[in-house]
Amino acid sequence: YEFARLQAFNAYLSSTVHVNHAHGRRGARWASEQSSIDDMKAKVPETMAAAMRIIELDYFEGPWVMGEQYTVADAYLFTIEGGLQGDGVDIADFPALADHHQRMLDRASVQRALA
Repeated sequence: YEFARLQAFNAYLSSTVHVNHAHGRRGARWASEQSSIDDMKAKVPETMAAAMRIIELDYFEGPWVMGEQYTVADAYLFTIEGGLQGDGVDIADFPALADHHQRMLDRASVQRALA
């Protein structure tokens, strides 16, 4: 059951959240008209904030995504969190996710990877 929950979370990130994010940078994948691409780009702050709300309220257990155990879902979420500012979303609006992001930044392995 826990593995299925982990897979569901990662699937949500890959099939919904990542696509929301990509609409702001790679809209030409989905539309040819510049007005359509501009409209997708303008919607990114709204769709990303809505996704973060769902994650914080429905998926996130705390202190890590799945609860007490750090998993690959934490690394994936960290990657998404890192792009929020560029998506026009203030992570501070999502306290559990802001705390998660900071805890990830405090990990020695993350510091080494970012270096």
